[in-house]
Amino acid sequence: MLRGYRLGVFWLCGMALLSGCTPTGPAEIDDPRSRLPRGSILGDSSPLISIGRGRGESDQGGALGVNAYLWRGALETLSFMPLVSADPFGGVIITDWYQPPGGGAERFKATAYILGRTLRADGIRISVFRQVLQGATWMDAPVSPTAASELENKVLARARALRVQQAGSN
Repeated sequence: MLRGYRLGVFWLCGMALLSGCTPTGPAEIDDPRSRLPRGSILGDSSPLISIGRGRGESDQGGALGVNAYLWRGALETLSFMPLVSADPFGGVIITDWYQPPGGGAERFKATAYILGRTLRADGIRISVFRQVLQGATWMDAPVSPTAASELENKVLARARALRVQQAGSN
């Protein structure tokens, strides 16, 4: 009889403790997405990255480790090249080799680095690589000195446009 009493008290205490700790609904128990911010780098479908101003945030870019406008501007500007890797928290975008239509014997690759959380002209660095086909092998070749700065300027212009667009919608 005493054993049953102890088991009942143990069960009752355990249930009382657990009832104070349970979430409001069963979907929240195993759903880590419920803790992530809403929004996306290219729309509202992804819960990982938010753009613009959220609750208590400045215009530095929500959940990203870098400026959201520069991030999105870089993605959109480099979208003509195939994407290999994009790290929104480290701020690195790496493209695969891109061979322009009619370019024939040359191809290009780019790596973009977003350097901070503020929208500034020195917040983006892009490295451009070029190879030319010699026989059956691709050989590294010099890139136009203005190629990287032209891409950086396009990213900055797009980032500013995105910021203006976001400010106009608020």
